[in-house]
Amino acid sequence: MPDSLSRTEDGRIFLGANALCGDAWAWRPASRPRADAVAITATEALKELSGTRRLQQLVVGLIGPRDATPDQVAAAEAIGHAFGGLGLTVICGGRSGVMEAACKGCCEAGGLPIGILPGTDPQEANPFVAIPLPTGLNEARNIIIVRAARVLVAIGDSPGTLTEVAYGLHFGKPVIGIAGAAQLDGVHHLPDVPSAVDAALLHLLMGLPMIEAD
Repeated sequence: MPDSLSRTEDGRIFLGANALCGDAWAWRPASRPRADAVAITATEALKELSGTRRLQQLVVGLIGPRDATPDQVAAAEAIGHAFGGLGLTVICGGRSGVMEAACKGCCEAGGLPIGILPGTDPQEANPFVAIPLPTGLNEARNIIIVRAARVLVAIGDSPGTLTEVAYGLHFGKPVIGIAGAAQLDGVHHLPDVPSAVDAALLHLLMGLPMIEAD
């Protein structure tokens, strides 16, 4: 599927020759020419859709170390805020460091941060988690985060983060890397927060299913 996004004067969103279908998160082959279409970014497309569709259905995973650097904390908070401001659901490990910063940004922007916790006590979640989900699975809970997310953004690196990145690549999930994320084939590294956000949103939209034309 081509990765060119556009918007027509009547507000319809296109990806290549495919139109976003109604209130469903799916693409349908276009039924008419798009002479009035103008190119837009993925961030602009999601802003256009924020008032017409429930963006909480779109789940983005933010992963990164507990022992995060100040730059990684700042990036996580900014990315969480960007996603939360669009109304997306952010899922993470629910603890400290990158996870807490991502939840803080998401929460303060009005988004929904979910924490998939390694233990059995919901109180172990950081204070910005809206929905704490205790699993009792310890590090095995990483696979839940990856499976639930449509796109993963890795901020920094650690052994635990590396397992999430590896799971993401194994399951064919897009993985965006920033601020020292693992240098692995398949990870899309971006230099700054705006480019990482837009890349994640583009992959999010590109990953929506195709349905047949009427």
